[in-house]
Amino acid sequence: MGLDEQFQRARDDCSTGTHIVVRGRHMKKQRKDISTVDNPFDALTDNIPEKPVTFTEGALYSLIILAGLGVATVAGYVVFKEHIFQPKEYKVYGKALERVRARIGSPITGYGQESRNRAARQRIPNRKWADEEGVERVEVNFYIRGPHGAGMVFTEMFNDKADKQWKFTYLIVEIKSPCPAQLMLESYVPDLSG
Repeated sequence: MGLDEQFQRARDDCSTGTHIVVRGRHMKKQRKDISTVDNPFDALTDNIPEKPVTFTEGALYSLIILAGLGVATVAGYVVFKEHIFQPKEYKVYGKALERVRARIGSPITGYGQESRNRAARQRIPNRKWADEEGVERVEVNFYIRGPHGAGMVFTEMFNDKADKQWKFTYLIVEIKSPCPAQLMLESYVPDLSG
């Protein structure tokens, strides 16, 4: 057996993990597996389809993305409107409560309904409408409680077209305890002279 044949046999034996002969001696060769380092982007690129996306599929994906953006925009608008711009009924509630505190005294708290449910207490019953002349009106009813008793407030305000200010049509406080009484704190009488 020539040197080339021994070399060829040694190379074949090396690949199978058997004995190899080097200069007349037998040595056992341990087979080492070649490990490859996986590219982290291979997992992403292996899933790319072979064929390109059709126009219909692309349009569908675009519509789904636009619908998601639309829902996010509407949700952002609602949150922005509720937390940044105070609704009219809460403006009327705040003005009425401040007027009641100025007349009766402080501390007085106002709340929506007589209930143990926190959401019901925070919800202020109201009604919004525009009259025949297009004047915007808001009616609000809420409960009050203080150290000297409890009661209910009935109020209505309108947006005056002349000076663009909210004005009371009426503000009535009905005290229920300790002794029942009714106070009219505001009453609007329109100026009919002009």
